[in-house]
Amino acid sequence: MFRETLGISQGMLFIYERPQDARFWMKNTLIPLDMIFVDPAGTVRHVHHRAVPGDLTPISGGDGILKVLEINGGLAERLGIAPGTELQHPSIDQARAVWPC
Repeated sequence: MFRETLGISQGMLFIYERPQDARFWMKNTLIPLDMIFVDPAGTVRHVHHRAVPGDLTPISGGDGILKVLEINGGLAERLGIAPGTELQHPSIDQARAVWPC
């Protein structure tokens, strides 16, 4: 929140204790962001492109979301991140990971 810039290789990763219907809004957010909603195995389930700064409308990734990665608006499209993309991160349970670290 309140950031005016975000580096090209930077982002914010939110990790929940259990899978859920993760919802975000853009209150106090000054730049457009892509929100990448990820299941426990590391598979992208939903991408919300270019969330509008300051918008209070809840953005849902659907049920079963364990992680949400926020990156610069438009970057997910440029990198080809879409539903079905498999992410790799040490926080993903390696026994369940589709792409282990």
